[in-house]
Amino acid sequence: MASSNKIPVILDTDIGSDIDDAICLSYLLRQPRCELVGITTVSGMPRERAALADAVCRAAGRKDVPIHSGIDKGMLLDIVQPQCPQAEVLSRFEHRAPNEFKPYTAVEYLRQEIDKRPGELTLLAIGPMTNLAALFTLDPEAPKKLKRLVLMCGVFTNKLAGVGPLEWNALCDPIATAITYAAPAPGHTSIGLEVTCRCKIESKACVEKFKQIGGPLSVVSAATEIWAKHGNQVTFHDPLASAVIFEPQLCEYQEGRVEVELASPKVKGMTHWNPRADVKPHKIAVEVSPEAFFEHYFKVVSGK
Repeated sequence: MASSNKIPVILDTDIGSDIDDAICLSYLLRQPRCELVGITTVSGMPRERAALADAVCRAAGRKDVPIHSGIDKGMLLDIVQPQCPQAEVLSRFEHRAPNEFKPYTAVEYLRQEIDKRPGELTLLAIGPMTNLAALFTLDPEAPKKLKRLVLMCGVFTNKLAGVGPLEWNALCDPIATAITYAAPAPGHTSIGLEVTCRCKIESKACVEKFKQIGGPLSVVSAATEIWAKHGNQVTFHDPLASAVIFEPQLCEYQEGRVEVELASPKVKGMTHWNPRADVKPHKIAVEVSPEAFFEHYFKVVSGK
């Protein structure tokens, strides 16, 4: 059982593509109010992603976190994100080898953990929704047994200039996204792209700051150097989604219903937001204070 002052969280992640997954994991490892119950990986090369998650955990002094390799193919059987570019850093850090992780164990792990602790667990999903959709299809009671489902997924109000109608996690596996939003999970909360895109730092500054902090961020700084070859800014999409579990006041929210576009090939995976729906099973973030978020994030990961 979780201690009264801790929130038990399972992280479902495509760590190894965008850098923000590893930044998010580092936060969870350093958040004193987080009981990190386990990690599941999703998307192409899931066993390499599991090894990368293991490297971050070990850099934080944690060898006890269960890590399970998940599904690499979407609901239409196409490979979702075939590559895991940040696995390049693994040779520099202690980790279990990818072949030490049994393939496709994530969904059953999720089912068992949720069944053991009904009403307790927060499931934080920051990658394509494939593992979640498989779980919710195989066990329709599973989402009802969660305490909360938190997603970094979707675009809802599209208020920020330059943010289009599609978000990567949602469009990678649109059918899985639709299944996940149809699931009757309590506390079904989404932190969307138009909000997370307000939380950015220049890549080189991130590398230096992560190096100074060390611990799990030593792995993240190395991975950020790889990321910086292709992007000059780091956007803290996933860390924001994790932070609001512990500090919900970092964002403002709106209740309504999310429906996922499946009919139109050009915008398949687009998340339609209806705040005037008769039934409002979903909550989305609509505003964020980037300054308050970054102050909180770096305070936590620095151990202050």
